[in-house]
Amino acid sequence: MTLPTFPQNDTAVLRGALADHLAGKGVLDDPGWRAAVEAVPRHDFVPGFYLPAAERDEGGLTVWEPVTPDLDHSRWLSGAYSDITLVTQFDGVETDWRRPSVLHGGAPSSSSTLPSLVVRTWSDAEVTGEQTVLEIGTGTGYSTALACERLGSAHVTSVDVDARRLEAAASALNNCGYTPTLALADGLYGYWPEAWFDRIVATCSVRTVPRSLLRQVRPGGKLLLPLSGWLYGYARVLLTVAKDGSAEGPLLPGTISFMPARTHVAPAFGNPADWSAGLTEKPRTARYRPERITDPTEDAFHLRFLAQCAVPNAQWVTLDDVVHLIDIVSGSAATLTPRDGDWEVREGGPVKLWGCIERLLDDFDASGRPRPEAFRLRVDGTGQFLRHPGMPDLRLTWV
Repeated sequence: MTLPTFPQNDTAVLRGALADHLAGKGVLDDPGWRAAVEAVPRHDFVPGFYLPAAERDEGGLTVWEPVTPDLDHSRWLSGAYSDITLVTQFDGVETDWRRPSVLHGGAPSSSSTLPSLVVRTWSDAEVTGEQTVLEIGTGTGYSTALACERLGSAHVTSVDVDARRLEAAASALNNCGYTPTLALADGLYGYWPEAWFDRIVATCSVRTVPRSLLRQVRPGGKLLLPLSGWLYGYARVLLTVAKDGSAEGPLLPGTISFMPARTHVAPAFGNPADWSAGLTEKPRTARYRPERITDPTEDAFHLRFLAQCAVPNAQWVTLDDVVHLIDIVSGSAATLTPRDGDWEVREGGPVKLWGCIERLLDDFDASGRPRPEAFRLRVDGTGQFLRHPGMPDLRLTWV
């Protein structure tokens, strides 16, 4: 990855340059958040990180190059003050930054999120002044530090499920003079000792809205959550909590993805060939091509999230041009195979997975292809439903 070069290593200049860049992108209109970006030294929260190399290895895997001040001080500072996500951990395993090694492949499990998204998240949650906030996912601590700078440490609580990540973040925060409440805890259950909160903001994605979080928000307070699932569809929702404990709010625009909460990661489904062998329905021609939800476009990104709501327990994988949909909860499966310019569908099990997605696409097109912000999520005692006036309700999960 090529990084911008800076004229000097004066970190105050670098922080100012980062703030100018974010303001130019239109995500730093609030003077308070700009002051926070100019004050918080991001490099103190990333003693090392990984960046992808320009080329993949011979096996097609991403080559991840370690970046530390000892290896390349200029590249390290350039990365720290660039508007990019800095991967700090793979597969839940800590790196010894004194002796880091090049990695081939792997699943990022912790990172310092790109600053524009961090600031946008706090702003979208309408964090503007004296609110008390709970941050779910301390990570490196940089986002926590920005909140402390903006609100004061006494107003900020942050939790993380990873003990070593939290310890490193606590040290960096303390060294920078910030003293928020930090706790080793599963953020899906919030943090009752400090409740109630005016705002809860999650920096990891969840399949469903944890009800324990709703109970820790003051009536009239807000909860900002990234939503995701096993089809890797993403959306963000800003919920306002009512006195009766229900909550409702719109999806937010944009194509943003977050790492999933570790207990919401998709389970292994085994060998796709085993699932394909059990398909019993006669082949038919698909009414929609899978590219409708797999293409790297903003429209497909949005549709993938809606499709995920139609089949919330489904996963997919493409092998030799065959798309496999697998639902380990119901035991259902489907395959889409290219045939003479069309796609042939075979399905089996109690849930017709591609059929459910086709019906969703029918309703979506008939409603004029509404954008994310036209949908609202309602959470109450009857369930969690994504709603649009022109479409049937989508249940966020079946389980």
